[in-house]
Amino acid sequence: MAEPSDTFKKAPKRKPAKGKSVAVSPEMRQAYADLIKEREAKQETYGRHLPQDPTRGR
Repeated sequence: MAEPSDTFKKAPKRKPAKGKSVAVSPEMRQAYADLIKEREAKQETYGRHLPQDPTRGR
């Protein structure tokens, strides 16, 4: 039978994988920034129309 200390040993920690970097053209970067701003504006407009006090809605 195996030693009890060998049975429930902690797994060794893994090294974190490095993130990938992608080269993007300035036009693509600007288009992505515009997309983010547009999405934020939509979210703000959507939130403005929600009821402020959710308990009074019913």
